Amino acid sequence: MAKRERVMRMSVEQPLWRALTGYRILTMLYAIGLFASTNDRFARPWVAVAYYAVLAVWTLATIPRVANAANCTKGFLAADLTVALAGILLTRVADAPERIDAGGPTLPSIWTAGAVLAFAIKGGWRWAAFASTLVAGVNIAERGAPTRDTVHNVLLVCIASIAIGYVVEVARASERTLARALEIEAATRERERLARDIHDSVLQVLAMVQRRGTALGGEAAELGRMAGEQEVALRTLVSGGLVPVSRVSEDAAQGAVVRAVDDPDDPDDPHDPDALDASDGAADAVDLRALLAPYAGSRVTLSEPGAPVRLAPLTARELTAAVGAALDNVRRHAGESARAWILVEDEPDEVIVTVRDDGPGIPEGRLAQAEGEGRLGVALSIRGRLRDIGGTADLISVPGQGTEVELKVPKAPKPSMDSRGKAEKR
Repeated sequence: MAKRERVMRMSVEQPLWRALTGYRILTMLYAIGLFASTNDRFARPWVAVAYYAVLAVWTLATIPRVANAANCTKGFLAADLTVALAGILLTRVADAPERIDAGGPTLPSIWTAGAVLAFAIKGGWRWAAFASTLVAGVNIAERGAPTRDTVHNVLLVCIASIAIGYVVEVARASERTLARALEIEAATRERERLARDIHDSVLQVLAMVQRRGTALGGEAAELGRMAGEQEVALRTLVSGGLVPVSRVSEDAAQGAVVRAVDDPDDPDDPHDPDALDASDGAADAVDLRALLAPYAGSRVTLSEPGAPVRLAPLTARELTAAVGAALDNVRRHAGESARAWILVEDEPDEVIVTVRDDGPGIPEGRLAQAEGEGRLGVALSIRGRLRDIGGTADLISVPGQGTEVELKVPKAPKPSMDSRGKAEKR
């Protein structure tokens, strides 16, 4: 069956690149406007005009370079900072000495901060400290000596860029942690789904072979013993499982990546927004009563409403499987002679299915012990199924008075966090 890989990329730094693009354009226009208003005071205005022509072309031509971290290479950062530093040094050539001594602005003015911020966003606080140190040194050289205004300005750029670089590094670490957590959650859910399927089929057969083989004796007893060993080994495998190594993007600065493989041909995939939309229609709903009817028999009584109980196909199937798992537990632990009752209630916002038996009940602490032994019938086949479709499963048992399992599922499907994320199909 056809599969697809959904790639979800999370990046909090992408808005910073967009903001940097806007900052570079606006500060370029500000520097040119500042010169235009005072060009008659310049000693060599033609030097400033030539520089601003280069600055304008460079700023507009390199817009794609500051669109994301992948395009913003080390070579570009070095060239960009060179343009800023050259503008600062050319100020002494273009402007009048008295204006420079009085604290007049440099040719690139605050555009220089954009070059430093690019270092911060790309490489973190260490790169920002390196770039801001160079800017500080060139500014002091242009002034001839450290002045209060010069020191104030370079310190402001230095502290701001280092702070932004540090925030970017923390954000990247948080993204990687979140991506890892989401991947572990996805792997755990898939492992639980496989464990449910195995529990409902293979493990049940192995347990039956073990019981019947022991009862028959002879060679069948040995076969039963081997089946019991395989059952224990398989339970240990499905209860442990493996979590895949987290996969990140080729360039870590692009943000964290979570990959999940799903089946686009399955209309009941709860992680597919299209499937969710389709399942909302009444035409796709199924009658839960028809799915539960095969469970009724001489020792299982089914009580249902007179009208159809409509649910989304996936929800109805998983709820039916949970009822089947509950009945399997009745036969296995309460005995073949135990009676069970299934009650279906169709409420306005939810459907409630109750499975009750007249068996001996479950001793206190037995469920936790069984889960520790790898027997996950209640944890996965019942509670796990209901959790995955947005429902709940409550188990009430009193020793000597039977067991009651109450299953509740909402009628409206609840989209998962993955389906709300932005996904790229490959």
